[in-house]
Amino acid sequence: MNYHHRIDGAEVDLPVGKVVCVGRNYAAHARELNNPVPSEPVLFIKPNTSIVRLADPVAIPSHLGQCHFEAEMSILIAEELKAGCDEQQAQQAIAGVGLALDLTLRDLQQQLKDKSLPWEKAKAFDGACPVSDFVSVNRAGDLQDQQIQMYQNQQLRQDGNSADMLTPVLPLLVYISQFFTLLPGDMLLTGTPAGVGPLAIGDQLQLSLSDLIQCQTQICAAI
Repeated sequence: MNYHHRIDGAEVDLPVGKVVCVGRNYAAHARELNNPVPSEPVLFIKPNTSIVRLADPVAIPSHLGQCHFEAEMSILIAEELKAGCDEQQAQQAIAGVGLALDLTLRDLQQQLKDKSLPWEKAKAFDGACPVSDFVSVNRAGDLQDQQIQMYQNQQLRQDGNSADMLTPVLPLLVYISQFFTLLPGDMLLTGTPAGVGPLAIGDQLQLSLSDLIQCQTQICAAI
């Protein structure tokens, strides 16, 4: 793995841990996929083997069917969060804020859902979590007022604000910690706004988080 966490341009001494993702955390996204709006967070995990740099070309396994983009705000954890933590502790545990793509093999995911099987093969494959560098939490400001945008071949596809999350960041961290411990170097993907869609080889993507992060990448075929 050639990925290392970076905050404000500098590499930080944190391990590369698991990625905890929140499904359907924007009501409009749930509806666009004909999914019910959940009454509590929907959680799944990507392993650290899924993490790659968003700045590098993003390889997709297109031989496995459609691969969809889902742009999300990401949170880097620097302190352990366990069951019983509160929102103040959750706030103190955040090291940085960034962008990520929750890549999803949509055809395969639907096949698995139709059989009432877990989603891991569609969500946790190698390279399924391209991530940007992070900005420090102090620079980021209000986590619930961040604009998430993604352009595909210069066409705006996703444009949402973290204010529209069904469960905000700090309650999410408290909720997650009830089920499994968050460790230094773990990441949280906070859910995607509406507008997701398929990727094609050669696509050019531009992503931004408010005026904090701007990055671009190109889609290529997985070897």
